[in-house]
Amino acid sequence: MTGSTSQLRIVVVGNGMVGHHFVEQMVQQSVACDITVLSSEGRLAYDRVHLSSYFTGSSAEDLALTTEQTYQDWGVNFVTNAMVSNIDREGKTVSANGVTYPYDVLVLATGSYPFVPPIPGNDQDHCLVYRTIEDLEAIESSARQSKVGVVVGGGLLGLEAANALKQAGLETHVVEFAPQLMAVQLDPAGGDLLRGKIEDLGVQVHTQKATQSIEAGESCRYRMVFADGTFLETDLILFSAGIRPSDALARQHELAVGERGGIVVDNHCVTSDPSIYAIGECALWENRIFGLVAPGYTMARVAATTISGGDLAFTGADMSTKLKLMGVEVGSIGDAHGRTPGALAFTYHNQAKGIYKKLVVDAAQKKVIGAVLVGDTSDYDTLLQYSLNDIALPEYPESLILPSAGEAPSLGADALPDTATICSCHNVAKIDIVGAIDAGCCSLGDVKSSTKASTGCGGCAALLKNVVDRELEKRGVEVSKALCEHFNHTRQELYHIVKVEGIRSFDELLEGHGEGLGCDICKPVVGSILASVWNDYVLDPKHLPLQDTNDTYLGNMQKDGTYSIVPRIAGGEITPQKLIVLGQVAEKYNLYTKITGGQRIDLFGARVDQLPDIWQELVDAGFETGHAYAKAVRTVKSCVGSTWCRYGVQDSVGKAIDIENRYKGLRAPHKLKFAVSGCTRECAEAQSKDIGVIATENGWNLYVCGNGGMKPRHADLFATDLDSETLIRYIDRILMFYVKTADRLQRTSVWMDNLEGGLEYLKSVVIDDALGLGAELEAQMQHVVDAYQCEWKTTLESEQSRKRFRQFVNTQGTDSNIQFVTEREQIRPATEAEKRSGEARIPVEIV
Repeated sequence: MTGSTSQLRIVVVGNGMVGHHFVEQMVQQSVACDITVLSSEGRLAYDRVHLSSYFTGSSAEDLALTTEQTYQDWGVNFVTNAMVSNIDREGKTVSANGVTYPYDVLVLATGSYPFVPPIPGNDQDHCLVYRTIEDLEAIESSARQSKVGVVVGGGLLGLEAANALKQAGLETHVVEFAPQLMAVQLDPAGGDLLRGKIEDLGVQVHTQKATQSIEAGESCRYRMVFADGTFLETDLILFSAGIRPSDALARQHELAVGERGGIVVDNHCVTSDPSIYAIGECALWENRIFGLVAPGYTMARVAATTISGGDLAFTGADMSTKLKLMGVEVGSIGDAHGRTPGALAFTYHNQAKGIYKKLVVDAAQKKVIGAVLVGDTSDYDTLLQYSLNDIALPEYPESLILPSAGEAPSLGADALPDTATICSCHNVAKIDIVGAIDAGCCSLGDVKSSTKASTGCGGCAALLKNVVDRELEKRGVEVSKALCEHFNHTRQELYHIVKVEGIRSFDELLEGHGEGLGCDICKPVVGSILASVWNDYVLDPKHLPLQDTNDTYLGNMQKDGTYSIVPRIAGGEITPQKLIVLGQVAEKYNLYTKITGGQRIDLFGARVDQLPDIWQELVDAGFETGHAYAKAVRTVKSCVGSTWCRYGVQDSVGKAIDIENRYKGLRAPHKLKFAVSGCTRECAEAQSKDIGVIATENGWNLYVCGNGGMKPRHADLFATDLDSETLIRYIDRILMFYVKTADRLQRTSVWMDNLEGGLEYLKSVVIDDALGLGAELEAQMQHVVDAYQCEWKTTLESEQSRKRFRQFVNTQGTDSNIQFVTEREQIRPATEAEKRSGEARIPVEIV
């Protein structure tokens, strides 16, 4: 459409995420204007933040932020493939592809372009960049002709690009000039941990490498020659070494630009020409380029407001970020490097769990000024709110990152000030959410639609839900706690329905209390509930569709597609004869063996078709399933106890065996681990377990609801000097109350933290029987104990069940493509890289 001369003529050069957001903002303003968008690409705006999802099935349409129909409905003119060649600042016109467009206001949203280091040979066919959908198509095409790929650059975009190559099936390398990955966002310790995690996922990282030239390779298409004399051969090179502002138009037409690039703007995003604005990655504000989408969106709002006569200024932006890189959680907040004068740091580094956290505070220890999180970003939202809103630190600041270092204050929705920024992408504060609810929004979806919160990067989703739920509850609105779209009930409610109505199958429950066909959320939950209540055989035909991969094959699937064999070794006690059997089985089937922290022996590397034969030998030798694949009781760790240790005051081994044999069939909302120590020296580490028992001279002390995992928690002392009968009665009640009331996939530690009344309430239920449930809980546990069966023994007794483990439906033949290598004198499956390089040995026998 063509606007009338009375309308303000606005021309937007660029239709990336920021340019499109500017258009959205202008459409919402009450200003008569005629907007023309000139897009250099062949399509309208799309989501560059989630560009890598293109390699996991997302289409260009899935990534699209708008459509031609939407722009037409808004009355916005648009031209794609429009390359702007000239700006007539005096005559106020823009020329693109021979067409002239007049403007009253010109908005430059030209973004940035990938920086390609000036390396000889960087312009060859399979030397690519990672920026647009067309770039992704070129990468996909090159990957089909390649085996090895290298990403030059180990920053945010570089690791995203590496993930794209890995998903394309290539042996992947990252080459970084700096000494570490993500040097801007992470400190050296965080960068080192991230490197280890990335390498564990099969991506090889090369730091402190300066590429001097790209030459013809011998084993691959190219050879990258480094300044230190080493080289790396590859078929595809993907440059992701940073960005540069697209300021060529500004330079050509004498707008002010920075010494190192970028179109200079003031606090209202106005350039040196008062009729021209610049927003996003092309704009230079106080000598800074902001390379995230959130600051670009803020600039778009500022420009739109200013053009419309409002008063809004750009005052900088928070560059904190939270993301997942190849499944690895990473977070960076504020002054992550602690460069502020007087800054102090608290660090937590758990190498075993792959977690690193650093909290940076000011000299007075009053405010959070920065943080680094690698491996676990569960504290990110809390730390960010402390940082953005200058919330006073607790007495023990380290409690914010160290679960056992003191009581960290709860920072729920009510603790946040109205000005707290919930969504930085769209600059949505808590007060905006409150206003949306006051205006009639009655659900999370309504709030998202109204405010755009959590529709950018999505990192604020959990915090947004917390705020929305709390505000709705304040207004007396019932907040849905439905398990999923198929069951309008919580897990606890479904448990009660199954128990009270005697429901024995998913179909029966769905018919009476649900709708639809079920999904990946409700099926495993119901499967777990049915197993907890009735303890039926989980691979019964009516239960089989409810199980996940591990339960389906009664073994944990490993990274390479093979399975683990984990027989139960109650209390860690094993006879020499059984040890010999395990060794013979491992040798016969070329299995990698490992003694675990739970005092069991894991055997790794078994193919699906081998599982029945292996377990037949183990069952014949007297072993049972160890339930390592299930949300169930795993192990009961013990020390050597009073028989062998001079400090032991009770038989911890015997007690551990009794406890494990009693509870070995119990399915629960999450895995359960126990331990029994023979004295207060605590060699079995009982105080870090879901159920911990420590011997005293007068009986047993019982500890509850501790665990390791991503957020370790010490167990709480529940009762002291118990006799054996009382100890078991209390454990029965605690476990069944947990199974009865916990949420899906909720560890006992989280359950306790969310239990109203906490430990004292649990004591009243279990010890004082305040709810009158004691006898019922004990009876339910006794039913589980009486109904126990070794699932592998039951499976082996059915020829029909054994058929499910064949690799091919119509033959007992096996896949001969799996290869194995020797690692530390043991056999393990070969990686894809080893297969390609010819290093793999000991091929599986072809049947």
